Amino acid sequence: FSSRRRHTRYISVTGVQTCALPISIVLAESIDHSKVFRASRWGRSLTAEGPADEGDYLNCPLTREEYERFYDAVIHAESATVHDFDTATFFEGCLPIEVMAHRGTDTLRFGPMKPVGLPDPRTGRPPYAVVQLRQDTLAGDHYSLVGFQTQLKWGEQARVLRMIPGLEQAEFVRFGMVHRNTYINGPTLLRETWQMKSRDDLFFAGQISGVEGYVESAASGLIAGRNAGRVAMGQPPNAPPRTTAIGALAYYVSHANPRGYQPTNITFGIMEPPPETTGPGRSRRADRKLATATRALADLDAWMTSSPSSTTCV
Repeated sequence: FSSRRRHTRYISVTGVQTCALPISIVLAESIDHSKVFRASRWGRSLTAEGPADEGDYLNCPLTREEYERFYDAVIHAESATVHDFDTATFFEGCLPIEVMAHRGTDTLRFGPMKPVGLPDPRTGRPPYAVVQLRQDTLAGDHYSLVGFQTQLKWGEQARVLRMIPGLEQAEFVRFGMVHRNTYINGPTLLRETWQMKSRDDLFFAGQISGVEGYVESAASGLIAGRNAGRVAMGQPPNAPPRTTAIGALAYYVSHANPRGYQPTNITFGIMEPPPETTGPGRSRRADRKLATATRALADLDAWMTSSPSSTTCV
């Protein structure tokens, strides 16, 4: 737009979010299925079709000795040079495995390789550590390594990842790599309506606004577009209540501490739990989450009823 130059000075970049995506993908036919088992954590399958106990993931179990060898290989593997963003900070929700490994011997085992809720059907017990493979295509011919972001050199990735049981002969159709994301300082620049504080008709949404995740980017774009429609029709913009997931995300982006600001996913951590689930004798975590979700749905319905969208006119 023609007046962009006048407003450029208001946009300050808070830093660089570097995240090692995409993750490595292996050819399904190269996986040794005699060493892996299919299961979902706690038996909670996300697939609507098929047997409930079939599971959504292939799981590669590791013994303590196998894990320790794998860990040692990760921390001594050679990483790729990331050139002009060597000193950039990593988004905590998307750390490369080698960065996590350098934080401690068990960090991976309590992160992407955690075995809880995944008993090996051959032993009846959870393994010491586990690597989950997620089906990456509808045909089921490719699987990605869940949570295995990395900036290791490609040759090192092949060597280290083939130490995982079941992947000894793995054929990789894609290796992980680092990319660079830039985002604005949302708390300094944005309102809960995703408008700039300095200009009513300029909206930001998605990754550049300081949200993380596909759903979060789409959600912020939905509210920003809705409000752009309202502004175009002379109506006041608004935001969902903080008690909802979308509203809590908007509040975080616009009210978080601007110093060291980092993007976030939608989590229960940015949503205030209902009063009756806090304090002495507070409910179990599952009960609190259920109460928070129930209230969020009710409050979202009430907000949508009281504030109908005008985007159909845009």
